[in-house]
Amino acid sequence: MRPTDFPLYVSDLDGTLLRNDTSLSQYSRDTLNALLDQGLLFTVASARSIATMRHVLADLPLRLPVVEFNGSFVSDLASGQHYLIHDLHRDILSELWQQIADAGYTPFISTYDGTADRLYYRDITNDGMAWYLRNRQLHQDPRLRYLADLQSGLDDQVVCLTVIGPGPELEKLDEAINQRHAERIQTHCYENQYSPGWHWLTIHDARATKEQGILSLKRMQGLEDRRLVVFGDQVNDLDMFEMADEALAVANAIPALKERATGIIDTNEEDGVARYISAHWNGTPK
Repeated sequence: MRPTDFPLYVSDLDGTLLRNDTSLSQYSRDTLNALLDQGLLFTVASARSIATMRHVLADLPLRLPVVEFNGSFVSDLASGQHYLIHDLHRDILSELWQQIADAGYTPFISTYDGTADRLYYRDITNDGMAWYLRNRQLHQDPRLRYLADLQSGLDDQVVCLTVIGPGPELEKLDEAINQRHAERIQTHCYENQYSPGWHWLTIHDARATKEQGILSLKRMQGLEDRRLVVFGDQVNDLDMFEMADEALAVANAIPALKERATGIIDTNEEDGVARYISAHWNGTPK
């Protein structure tokens, strides 16, 4: 296969490329490094931010931009430069804020302030929020800022509002928010696998999807004609599964994603993504 015919591989991170302890195994790291040196076209599309990607993808020389925050940003992993920003429209931010407040919650606010990414917080009112704050402090997240007037954070380019609480309550809030703003936002409501019992409701702009992020990445890099092979495990991977030429679900993926997959590979604990790419990326299974 000629280098110009190599497919583009895009993987989700948590539950897919990463192990359950959030690490990239030594096997996956060594395999991907070797193949990247040979010309592999590989990147990631994740709900994570650049700040949380870097410590798990250290020493992995990704030459292509990454899709972060479920498509809110398309960015360079090394420098953090954003090539594309899909932020929430300012005219609905106040309404979203009020709906969240009326439900008894205070969100974490993820933004770009024109010079740097920010993660604003104020009141920590439950153990799920406390876990997230400790996790960000532990990793010395440079975005993290306490903001007494938290609502003033809405003056930045807001890419995500994150609400943390019990599942049933957040599902009701998710429904209420979508009843009013469904055409202008993208929401995901799911249990945090690293903080069991606590659910996250993330609110993004409607354009902020992995599908749109990957399409933008392909245009930027002149890869529109390349076959697209994607890997995932969760509901936020559905849109990129629908656009891909080949969509591989890890064996630990949710049933809804497996139904849309063109194939099932080994679990994330078994390095399914790296093993599949190693066997197939040049068109000749080993």
